[in-house]
Amino acid sequence: MQHDEENGGQHYALVKLEESARAVRQAVNELPVLRRRMEKYKENRAKAREAYNDLKQQQGRVLSALRYAALSLLEMELAQMADYSVKLSESVKAFNLMTPDYTRLCGFLSDYLEKLPLAGNTEAKTTSAAVIGHLMAGVKMGYYPTDLEHVRYLTHGIEFPEEVTANLLDPCCGCGLALHTLAEGKNCKTYGVELDRHRAEESLARLDRVGFGSYFRSRISNEAFHLMLLNPPYLSVMTEGGANTRNEKRFLVDSLSHLLYGGLLIYIIPYYRLTPDICRILCDNFEDLTVWKFTGGEFQRFKQAAVLGIRRKRQDGSEKAAGLSSLAFQPDQLPELTELPENRYTLPDVAKKVELFKGAEFNVAELAEQMKKSTSFSRMFEKNKLDCGEKRPLLPLNLGQVGLIGGSGLINGLVECDTPHIIKGRIIKETSVSSEENLNSRGDLTSTTVHETRSNKMIFNLLTPQGFLSLSDYGGNADTENDSDNNRDVVPGRISAGIKSRVPLGRVVITAHAQDILSSADINAGLSRHQSGDWGEVSRSDWRANDGALKSGERILSAYTGKGGKHFWIITESDRSHTTVMMPEDY
Repeated sequence: MQHDEENGGQHYALVKLEESARAVRQAVNELPVLRRRMEKYKENRAKAREAYNDLKQQQGRVLSALRYAALSLLEMELAQMADYSVKLSESVKAFNLMTPDYTRLCGFLSDYLEKLPLAGNTEAKTTSAAVIGHLMAGVKMGYYPTDLEHVRYLTHGIEFPEEVTANLLDPCCGCGLALHTLAEGKNCKTYGVELDRHRAEESLARLDRVGFGSYFRSRISNEAFHLMLLNPPYLSVMTEGGANTRNEKRFLVDSLSHLLYGGLLIYIIPYYRLTPDICRILCDNFEDLTVWKFTGGEFQRFKQAAVLGIRRKRQDGSEKAAGLSSLAFQPDQLPELTELPENRYTLPDVAKKVELFKGAEFNVAELAEQMKKSTSFSRMFEKNKLDCGEKRPLLPLNLGQVGLIGGSGLINGLVECDTPHIIKGRIIKETSVSSEENLNSRGDLTSTTVHETRSNKMIFNLLTPQGFLSLSDYGGNADTENDSDNNRDVVPGRISAGIKSRVPLGRVVITAHAQDILSSADINAGLSRHQSGDWGEVSRSDWRANDGALKSGERILSAYTGKGGKHFWIITESDRSHTTVMMPEDY
């Protein structure tokens, strides 16, 4: 709650009182004129009726002005003048418009205007100065939180659902004390909005969610809250059209859509601000409306009352609005909040999620909450499932793919397997030179053409428990280097001599595992049989598939057993560029 209202240096209550006085002054001038006009046209019924209708409208304007003046006077704590305004309005209402002479009525209205505490009234000059001083002192008093003892009285009268988490909203939550007290010990989630940054930061420790900045620029879900505690600042504000309005009315109009149908509104305002326009809004949108005044010194100081009601679909509440607004003139007849029965109001037993809650200003805590809910933001940091787990290629890699992966460094490091080893791949540049002699027609050497070819050579260095190995691919020569014993006895170029070759071997690669287990004789013998079309120990269906692959250009796999009883495979790729000697477990 705030009392920091100001309207261009003049209190809102004084502004409204001056507006009421102008309306009464205008009526004093126009009522006799309209009565004479009606008398003038008494022979012309149509014009006489028109003049009578104008009189009725002017009478209605006077009644409305006197009632609004009474509310302003109550705010100024001029109870006797407010009571006189009400009695005068009753007299005007009972006045017979067909009375020929309006002098007495206009005299009473003029005397009333002289007694109002307005600038320029000599009779009320002292009263006016005191009233203005009192009001402007109230303006500077600033922020006052709702009394927590009265909040507990309110909690006593509310039945919260047990199985459902209730959403509670306070559009002007201050330090969050009132809403926190209301929800204490209940299955609730609390949401607040606060304009003052220091108070908003303090409320972060008490409420689940806090929006910083003006409520009117916040974005909040509609029909999402089971209860709304609304104790707005008592300010006058300028609308977009340039007119003045009360902040408590603006808060009510803009915030009621956040309540669920069946949700409870707790609207805390001074009782004298139950003006006809506010009462009409309440009666149009709420049912089971009750008004409870604060107790003791709290009521004497702030004149506050709590209006409680259940939200319903909008209906015409004009008939009930008059009765509700009449309570502003009967504060002594209002029941105290201590009399509110236990569980007088029940919150709806409906689970509801608040999808949208954003304050007008940035704050870190609310940003963290929004980012936690954001699926798009979480996807930014979400790892692909293929990147998280172990994965195997759908098909075995061919030698060219192995070279690309090895050269990029993706397979460097420790390889956990039956024969653990550390591997590091590298690529070196190789230059091969060939020469071609050019002869003339007589067979004499005329020139020599030298061809120089540069190529990349893939080398895998392996560290095994048995020692260091270097495995390289090569074109046409199965040359496997072993620094430990310098063996160089596997040469497929010699294998093919004198053998009818049905399978082009291309580049031959022997895995480190196969080299450790197989002898050179086993490897040479296997390559010779493979090259000649002897597929070894494969099944009949695989044999026929290999024979077909010779024509169709598919991959060829043969299987053999070495002298030590170890089975090994030889695979020639479909493009016949590479042939690999491996153990079955290497596959």
